[in-house]
Amino acid sequence: MFRRSIGDSWRSLVGWSLGAAAALFLYLPLFPSIGGKGEMQQMIDSMPEELVKTLGYEQIASGPGYAQSTFYGLIGFLLLVIAATSWGSSAIAGAEESGKLELTLAHGVGRSQYALESALSVLVRLAWLGLLAGGIVLVLNEPSELGIDPPNVFGVSAALVGLAFVSGTIALLVGAATGRRVLATAAGAGVAVIGYVFNAIANQVEDAEWLRALSPYSWAYRELPLIDGTDWAGLGLLWGLGAVFVVAATLALRQRDITG
Repeated sequence: MFRRSIGDSWRSLVGWSLGAAAALFLYLPLFPSIGGKGEMQQMIDSMPEELVKTLGYEQIASGPGYAQSTFYGLIGFLLLVIAATSWGSSAIAGAEESGKLELTLAHGVGRSQYALESALSVLVRLAWLGLLAGGIVLVLNEPSELGIDPPNVFGVSAALVGLAFVSGTIALLVGAATGRRVLATAAGAGVAVIGYVFNAIANQVEDAEWLRALSPYSWAYRELPLIDGTDWAGLGLLWGLGAVFVVAATLALRQRDITG
């Protein structure tokens, strides 16, 4: 199942890889021209403080802050979450709606095996995107004058992949529980959107700081891993929640009747 899933999705993986690479090659080389001469800080100072905090642009005038804010905190986040949600929702719910899941299970593939290998397939594809993005950041680090500490790229890549994996696995879970791809997609996207909104509110309202505890986005990026280094506690929460969703998806698929 794992090999089949990877083989069937290689074209989409190439597309997502090209999208991530294009975003990095487009944005990161711009930093010397807009950040090194103070224009970036002037632009940020001219923006409303609430908007700056909402977007997480407080550190964007520095190289690590620029890469964190433009790619990992926004464009890369969107790309990987969309990819993960699409893969997670199609793995079980999409296969069930098309009739492929019933056929596959009828040929001796266990439900637990199907769910676990589907989750592994999503994880491997996301890990590739994370590694690709991290490699490109390291390649562009010196030419783009970013000044990023290379070990911090590992931490931010693990956070990005873990954040996307949460969306992918909850899509997998809802798909396993309902068999409806639209519900699975809504769940994966909803977790990402709610997490981002909760983080934005907490950035602006001091009394809403408690929302960070409910936001996977905050778990990933509250400590700004490209600047402050790896946040192991945040990574533990992200990857732990993803693992819980995988187990729950496996149990849900085992207990439900499958319709073609």
